[in-house]
Amino acid sequence: MEVLHDGGVRFLVSGGLAVNAHGLLRFTADVDIVVQLVPENIHKTFAALSTIGYRPIVPVTPEGFADANTRERWITEKGMRVLQFRSDEHRTVPVDVFVEEPFPFDEEYQRSLRKALAKDITIHFVSLETLIRMKLQAGRPQDLADVDALKSGDDKA
Repeated sequence: MEVLHDGGVRFLVSGGLAVNAHGLLRFTADVDIVVQLVPENIHKTFAALSTIGYRPIVPVTPEGFADANTRERWITEKGMRVLQFRSDEHRTVPVDVFVEEPFPFDEEYQRSLRKALAKDITIHFVSLETLIRMKLQAGRPQDLADVDALKSGDDKA
C-alpha cells in the first residue's frame, strides 16, 4: 500500500484488510482495493504496482482498463468484478482492483476510516457501513461471517 500512496494513487482498501482495520482479526491472503477510475489514477495504479513487480494476470494495459466501455463489457459479458495483479516477488499476495466503483468514490473517500501505516502515510479504508454493504452484496460464506462479526463486534471473523 505504501507504493500506491507514494505513487499518488487515490484508493480505498476494502475486503479482509478493511475487516481488520475495523477491529476484527482475520486472515486474508489478498489485498482488495477500489481505485478512483479516472484515466490518470488508473495509470498511476499500474505504474505503482509495477514498481514492486505486480502485473495484471490477463493482458490488460492501463489504457484498456481506463476505458469505461471496456470495463462495462467485462462486467456484463464475463462477470468480472476485479482485475487481479500478481507478482513473482510477492507470489502469496495478489492485489485485486475493482473494475467499477461500487460507491461514489469521492463521498466514500471523505468518510473513510483512516489508519496510519507509517509516520507519514495514512491509508484510507472503506467505512464500516460500506464494508458491510459490499460484503452482503458479495454474499460468499466468509463475507457473510464477516458481516455477522462486524455487526456483533466479535473478533472471530
